[in-house]
Amino acid sequence: METGSSPTQKQGTRVFKKSSPNGKITTYLCKRDFIDSLTHCDPIEGVVLIDPEYVRDRKVFTHVLAAFRYGREDLDVLGLTFRKDLYLASTQVYPCVHGSAGENGGEQTLVNPPVIVATTTMRESKATPGRSFGSGSRTDDGIEAGPQRLTRLQERLMKKLGTNAFPFYFKLPPDAPASVMLQPGPNENGKPCGVDYELRTYVADGTDDKLQKRNSVRLAIRKLTYAPEEAAPQPSAVVVKDFLMSPGSLRLEVSLDKEKYYHGESIAVNVLVDNNSNKTVKKVKLSVIQVTDITLFSRALHQCTVDETEAEESFPILPSQTGWCKVYRLRPLLSNNRHKRGLALDGKLKHEDTNLASSTIICNPQQKENLGMIVQYRVKIRLVLGFGASDVSLELPFTLTHPKPIVDLEDNVLKIDELEDHPAASPDSFSPSSSPVTEPIANFPFIPDLSGTEAANGSSSADLITLGGDVIGAYRPPTPPVRSQPVSSHSERRLEDDDDLIFEDFARLRLKASDFSAAEHDTGRESLAMASGDIAS
Repeated sequence: METGSSPTQKQGTRVFKKSSPNGKITTYLCKRDFIDSLTHCDPIEGVVLIDPEYVRDRKVFTHVLAAFRYGREDLDVLGLTFRKDLYLASTQVYPCVHGSAGENGGEQTLVNPPVIVATTTMRESKATPGRSFGSGSRTDDGIEAGPQRLTRLQERLMKKLGTNAFPFYFKLPPDAPASVMLQPGPNENGKPCGVDYELRTYVADGTDDKLQKRNSVRLAIRKLTYAPEEAAPQPSAVVVKDFLMSPGSLRLEVSLDKEKYYHGESIAVNVLVDNNSNKTVKKVKLSVIQVTDITLFSRALHQCTVDETEAEESFPILPSQTGWCKVYRLRPLLSNNRHKRGLALDGKLKHEDTNLASSTIICNPQQKENLGMIVQYRVKIRLVLGFGASDVSLELPFTLTHPKPIVDLEDNVLKIDELEDHPAASPDSFSPSSSPVTEPIANFPFIPDLSGTEAANGSSSADLITLGGDVIGAYRPPTPPVRSQPVSSHSERRLEDDDDLIFEDFARLRLKASDFSAAEHDTGRESLAMASGDIAS
């Protein structure tokens, strides 16, 4: 395809779009993967387009929920769900007031800030508005309770959508858990175990009203982490094995080429053996082990081998042979472990491809139970000896993570991925403002409905979607995620020239256990491009 032939071929910024089943409210989300760099986390920002004739005197709310499911969905009975809510923040999107800030009074701000409703660290049923996640030393980095300026992308969307578009803004606290899921078995149905995030927008008279599926939008989102670019010592270890009733010893020294690896990279393992004993080393076995620590009510460890190799070349190592050295390479990939039950993965957006779970970075060891699941990786090396002698082995830990996100400087075109095939409404007015939601989590009737009620009714989840391969493309590790360019005063002046929108429609998949692969192939490639100005249709 030639570049520069038309404005629609510019490098664009992706914006996800999803409408409610009745088409009266539509959520525009800037992205679905939010990166935590330990010092700060990407904010969850977007815009909600409403139909004021349908909403009338009711309100529109948006909330972000992080929950840990520790049991299969089909085991939920009698209203008891195997699910623990870790974090919930909510805000009232409509009615909303746009104020002004700055000396010139031209910058818009959000008057309705998000409020943390409840977290897993609270011992009482009542919530404390504005309290950050956890009780560590980094509580000041939690959700900001004051008004927030509109981001540049929100201003562009609201300019295009009109006066019936209302923004929302969430900032996840630094101690919030990362999105992790356990790969289910081939015959297991329902939602898998793990930590998942959900963004929901709905219409209600108040917080105590029962949530209606026809006027609500649900989006599955992910919180990913990447390790900081800090110099770390090269992992190495030495073990000396003495044998009972035998003279001499066997020395095994192992080192890795570095401590931090990105998804898809090869791990170079340097093995050095000094055999000063009368034993014979037959072969060597190397493996990469994923260790998942489930920190719920009682500690449970689950180990899964994600890559392994066995070498007999240059063997055996005879007695009194020293200075034996060889380098082996391992490469842990999800593609080689598709059918392993209990394998930890980065939170999966339904049938969109993912990767092995990144290593969990623990900033506050006293708040480990808030993370839900802790994932670590080790390289295990084992020397297999002859008959009558025990093997010699050791393990080296390392970090598997995402590379640092790339700042997207070319965001002059918006690509809107439509996650729902319902058309958006065309509202034409808005109402006065109101205060944000401050109710405790016990007053939200929709929380038990997240996993139990809808599954019992056999209804399809709203986040059963697929994203076309022509937009996302095949998984090519270690390509880093993209972080939007921060708002600057100079970039805001370009709004008049860069408000072209490109729609890319994606049909929702309504799938059942065995035939999801065929349905994904049939529906995941549907896309439609529309020129700017068609956004109100």
